[in-house]
Amino acid sequence: MASTTLASVVIGGAPLTVAGVVAVARHGARVDLDPDARERVAASRALIERLADDPEPHYGISTGFGALATTFIAPERRRQLQASLIRSHAAGTGAEVEREVVRALMLLRLQTLATGHTGVRPVVAETYAAMLNAGITPIVREYGSLGCSGDLAPLAHVALAALGEGDVRDAAGAVVPAAEALAAAGIAPLVLEEKEGLALINGTDGMLGMLCLALADLDNLLTVADLTAAMSIESQLGTDAVFAADLMALRPQAGQAASAANLRAFLQGSPIVASHRDPAVCTRVQDAYSLRCSPQVHGAARDTVEHARTIAARELASAVDNPVVTGDGRVESNGNFHGAPVAYVLDFLAIAVADTASVAERRTDRALDRTRSNGLPPFLADEVGVDSGLMIAQYAAAGIVSELKRLAVPASVDSIPSSAMQEDHVSMGWAAARKLRRGVDGLARVLAIELVTGCRALDLRAPLRPAPATGAVRDLVRAAGIAGPGPDHVVSPDIELATELVLSGAVASAASVATT
Repeated sequence: MASTTLASVVIGGAPLTVAGVVAVARHGARVDLDPDARERVAASRALIERLADDPEPHYGISTGFGALATTFIAPERRRQLQASLIRSHAAGTGAEVEREVVRALMLLRLQTLATGHTGVRPVVAETYAAMLNAGITPIVREYGSLGCSGDLAPLAHVALAALGEGDVRDAAGAVVPAAEALAAAGIAPLVLEEKEGLALINGTDGMLGMLCLALADLDNLLTVADLTAAMSIESQLGTDAVFAADLMALRPQAGQAASAANLRAFLQGSPIVASHRDPAVCTRVQDAYSLRCSPQVHGAARDTVEHARTIAARELASAVDNPVVTGDGRVESNGNFHGAPVAYVLDFLAIAVADTASVAERRTDRALDRTRSNGLPPFLADEVGVDSGLMIAQYAAAGIVSELKRLAVPASVDSIPSSAMQEDHVSMGWAAARKLRRGVDGLARVLAIELVTGCRALDLRAPLRPAPATGAVRDLVRAAGIAGPGPDHVVSPDIELATELVLSGAVASAASVATT
């Protein structure tokens, strides 16, 4: 069920939540800086300025970066150093990254700035907040991040826009020069001082932002998976007895129990299920695994999501920068920018996504096979031999599942050294996040195809009626303009409409309302 969207999010008090990230990144919620955060930022900046005046070199403050970390930079060259760092690191290439991903990237960097552990001036944090509130979205490219030292290139493109350089999309989505967009919003371009360039690009914000967005999507999609599984089980005359609470308690896996509870709720009160409870009517001993083991598969995916949520919460409570300003006033080099913790769970989620889609596609295929569907017409066609029904919809699902299996190959096991072997082991977390986004979209489409198939199969069981929950979703699908049984028509628009219903939360919401 879709949650209520937050109207505004305060930065610099408590750590951000996944819901807060989604509210700002996806729904455009306003951000406000906590007053205490401004004081922390100002205090850490005062420390940096004292060190900048020290004749002894301090990394990131009066030296170069990476392999040039031991090169002292004279005070009159440090502004140029900061600008050069941003310009040289803004080296992304490929297609534009989605607006919600860029906004998440900006928001999470803003949160780290607001911790007071980066040494930037308050105006830097205020500029990022103002850009978010004005709907200014820097253009960030698909490729460029190795996930260590954080998402350098994507963050550099954001920082470049804050300097008034490069291109952005304005609140209306038009591509305009960054300087023009800042001027229209009344935002002065930044001129970076010591340490600030590093503070703007050292972080796991891109991969973490995409993890947060994926978690929100998967909370919805795994409920939809339970619902479409219930439709398949019901329309294929499967049994709900195997989902009994006492059977689930024999294997106390939390995700499995939650999924089985959903299946029981979605199938409760089904005249179709009741029609074959009598052993004299139904002589089958067991349903196929894709029906009977749905909660075991979906539940494992739920448990994977919960593990990823734990890692995300820890990362959301982090202050990632290098060097970092400690609470007792030290400026220390560290390795917290390495994206391994986030990269691993992004890859783990890709496996769960692929397997959830795989079992859904198998349920769809069973519905279309007259030898396994328990009385449904071949491919759910209207006139067998003339009509093809949903035959090719299953092809689409199979093609997506095949790609999801490829996307489940971990990105985080790879590493290519960079920066003259100074950065000799990297996380590839950005790549893991990008492929997970494609995987989540693929899962939504596979579930949409099962949804279209399940609705048609339920209609073909008339005059028997579906359960209240599955019936409510079937009615939602029909009201959206997706046709029921009948002669062949173009199927693609039905799948696209169904995908929109799935992703919007409408399907999960309709099922939830019907069970309360």
